[in-house]
This record gives sequence, C-alpha cells and structure tokens, in this order.
Amino acid sequence: QLTMSLNSPTLVNEENSQEPEKNSECLGSVEWQTPSSFQDNPLQQLHLASQEVLEKAKKSGRSKCPRCSSSRMFYCYTCFVPVETVPTKEIPTVKLPLKIDIIKHPNETDGKSTAVHAKLLAPDDVTIYKYPCIPEYEEKRHEIALIFPGPNSVSVKDIAFHLQKYAKKGTCANDNDCSREPFLKQAKLEPEEEDLNECISTTGNEGTRLKKIIFIDSTWNQTNKIITDERLQGLLQIELKTRKTCFWRHQKGKPDTYLSTIEAIYYFLVDYHQEILKENYKGQYDNLLFFFSFMYTLIKNAKCCAGKE
Repeated sequence: QLTMSLNSPTLVNEENSQEPEKNSECLGSVEWQTPSSFQDNPLQQLHLASQEVLEKAKKSGRSKCPRCSSSRMFYCYTCFVPVETVPTKEIPTVKLPLKIDIIKHPNETDGKSTAVHAKLLAPDDVTIYKYPCIPEYEEKRHEIALIFPGPNSVSVKDIAFHLQKYAKKGTCANDNDCSREPFLKQAKLEPEEEDLNECISTTGNEGTRLKKIIFIDSTWNQTNKIITDERLQGLLQIELKTRKTCFWRHQKGKPDTYLSTIEAIYYFLVDYHQEILKENYKGQYDNLLFFFSFMYTLIKNAKCCAGKE
C-alpha cells in the first residue's frame, strides 16, 4: 500500500504493520525490504509511554477484538480498538492541536495501514473515512489543509500566510469557476507583493486558525481519483521535504522520503508545533509512534536474529 505522506513525491509502500504476529520469537521468515535508516534506531530518542503492555501481548500471541471477536495482534484494524490482551488504560492518549481526517481508498486492505495507529492513540482528534464517503469541506477552506505533494503545495511555515489570504480574500471560496477547476491545475498561490506586509502583520495568532488537516491513505495509482474529487478542490496543500522513513516495508527502489501515514502525521505535527504554534517541542506527540516504534524494534531485532542485518 502506498500511503500519502508529506514528502515529494510523498508515498510509501505501507504493508501489513501487524506482520510481526507471524513469528514473535524471531520473525526470520518474514522477507522485508529494510531502509538504510535501520542501521541505527532513529526512534530511540522518543519520549514514549511504557511499552511493557505490548511486550506482554507479543508473548501471548494473537487475541480477540472486544468488538468483532476477530483474532488480531495488538489491535483491531477494523474496529480501531486494542485487543483483549492490551488494556485500553495502558495505551497512551495523545491530544492534538487540531483535528485530523484520514481518507482511505476503498480498495486498500485495512490491516496494511498505520493510519489506525493515529485513531488508536488520538481517538478524540482523528477520524478515518473510507472514500468516497468523505465530508464536504467547501465552507471551511480557510481553516483546513490537505497533505499532498502537488505543484501548489507550500511548506508548514507558510500555512499561516496562505490561510490568512484565504480568510481575507475568500480565495476560491466564492468563485464557482475556481471551485470547479481541479486544484492540480490551478495557478500556484503566490503572495501579491502589495499585500505582503499587511498579511504578515495581521497573521500573528491568527496563523493558528488551521483547525483540520487531511491525509490521503492510498496507493499512488489510486491517488488521482481522490485528489481530483470536487470536495477537495481549492484546499491549501502542504508538504514536508526533509523527513526520512523508518518503515520496514519500504518499497525497493523508492526514495527514503516516502513516509508511512503515521510518520507523516507525526512529523507534520512536530513542525506545526514549532513553526506555527511557535512553541518548543518537548515530545508532546511522540506517543503517536507508540505502536510504530515497537514494531520497528521488533522487526529490526528479528532481522538481526535471522542474520540479515
């Protein structure tokens, strides 16, 4: 599964993150492509809650989902809840500074995406939609942004300026012709020089007006159908260009800037916290990688055990 991320051309081969359940002792039979970042553990500096509950669940093996009774490892990726051997009270909860919508393509296998991690760890702030059942965003364009590496995308630090222009001038909001034009074909939003100083002087705290961010969880071939949906037209597009993936199912021959969904969400929030909220980052969102980092270490150790590293 190729998942939209924040890099350009930000997609990742996001395979079954629950594969570790097949062999909790060594996992030597699992054939994954390992990114170069596996040489070290770039996740070791994260401020995470105790993962002892996951260690115990790993030793116990698969368990039932408390809702659908399906056999799962760690969590149920269809019900978005931990399994019986992973008590909810022992799973950290992360409070996000804005709401997140994740749009999944209907043909994607639920168990192959890390998007569910976000829902499990930030249940009050994350909603997962299965395309084409997505909300109407038109009336809220001035406070919503879409993570997509298109020709019109801007950096995180430029969010405040561009959303201010949306609010000030109603960019595309009341222009029927502009609204109907596919966003990928629109002229790139550039600040008009005469309004630059005025906009900058009025952004300030208003720059935090961003209230929702949208992520697309889809293969590259399926992305076009979603990104050209009329309900997503005219939204500010954002990308992040400097992050590298630690994902264990990294697609061979693809850049290491192809992020998994949960990595994209995490790195965006870290940059948003620093660039837009203008606050020092002290690990507030690190627990979004609670499951991801555990699986990373599990598979890394399995490869060592199998003599593949």
